[in-house]
Amino acid sequence: MAKTVRKRKTRARPNSTTSTASTDVLREIALRFPDVEDATTERGIAFKARGRLLVCSAINESADPGSVVIRIGAEQRARLMAAYPSALYLPDHYAKHPAVLARLEKLDRESLRDILGAAWLFVTEKALTRKRSASRRKR
Repeated sequence: MAKTVRKRKTRARPNSTTSTASTDVLREIALRFPDVEDATTERGIAFKARGRLLVCSAINESADPGSVVIRIGAEQRARLMAAYPSALYLPDHYAKHPAVLARLEKLDRESLRDILGAAWLFVTEKALTRKRSASRRKR
């Protein structure tokens, strides 16, 4: 009797699929923005701005190897995806989130800095809006 072998779906290993050079560049650029901290864990690279997620390893199986998730609003996401069609993409799993996936190896330093800058504005603006709303409720 032949034994049937079922293939398991496995998650991409963020540390093994994202090249060191790419993550080093990402780290260097991300940490240049104000109030950004390294929040990297055993699950992969991550950075937060004012305590809110800015960018992290894309660990869902729908993500291409070497990709990161970058937080961004829907309108800005559409513009960025049009500007960087080979580097930015959006699998169904991430479509409902304010984010876009980026293939780091397809982005040069300047492009990555521009995209992270837009993400930083999105994330920090949301943080300020929530902080203002909370302080108004306390009055």
